[in-house]
Amino acid sequence: MAEFGVSAGQLVAVIWDKSAPVEALKDLVDKLQGLTGSEDRVSVENITQLLQSAHKESSFDIILSGLIPGSTTLHSPEVLAEMAQILWPDGCLFLKEPVETAVADNSKVKTASQLCSALTLSVLVEVKELQRDPLSPEEMQSAQEHLEQSAVCSDHRQKAQLLTNDMGDDSVDLIDSGELPDPEDLKKPDSASLWSASCGEGKKRKACKNCTCGLAEELEKEKSEAQKSSQPKSACGNCYLGDAFRCAGCPYLWMPAFKPGEKVLLSNSNLHDA
Repeated sequence: MAEFGVSAGQLVAVIWDKSAPVEALKDLVDKLQGLTGSEDRVSVENITQLLQSAHKESSFDIILSGLIPGSTTLHSPEVLAEMAQILWPDGCLFLKEPVETAVADNSKVKTASQLCSALTLSVLVEVKELQRDPLSPEEMQSAQEHLEQSAVCSDHRQKAQLLTNDMGDDSVDLIDSGELPDPEDLKKPDSASLWSASCGEGKKRKACKNCTCGLAEELEKEKSEAQKSSQPKSACGNCYLGDAFRCAGCPYLWMPAFKPGEKVLLSNSNLHDA
């Protein structure tokens, strides 16, 4: 760990992919937690989830990517740009990646110079190659499997694109424009048209038992409005509260308070007493 310069209190991110052996990853994280002095100071991120992890800018002093022994991590331009963003301006990124010895057509693996250029384009400065070691047979196999899987994913995307482009084929059934809803279909229907056949029969409209078509609610609303219209009109609207709130010309003067909309009838004895 001395070569990475990790010290107590620093925030460290470890980036890994599925090529990293689990035990080696755990061992590296344990050592880093011991150096930083706390488990909370070390963040472990899968490279496929790094862009979605939503780390704030300048979150880490040191980022270690692809450094788990036995891993063969390949870094895309998007991942490199994200690392540059979440790294402190004076922080350090230590990165390991398999490289080609010569430029190869359509190769996913960069050369050493291409990797340095990609790091520079990600706004990382003072890019240095610390060391270059030949891959072990296990690492060669892991890198090959990584590349083969990338090729399969690319082939799936190609097939999806071809399917999208083939949608204009004559064999594809299209919806007849005449079957699409017109403005008349989108108009809100009149409530009377929704009534059940058994509702509203005869001269007097009457809702059936357990009415669900809306006629019962409409009749109740009409009844309530009729009751309100039959009551004497008031300019203040406070008649139901009692005499203390009624004006001098209130038609409810001397009557007891009542609920809004309630019809109040006085008995003959009360009238004689008055």
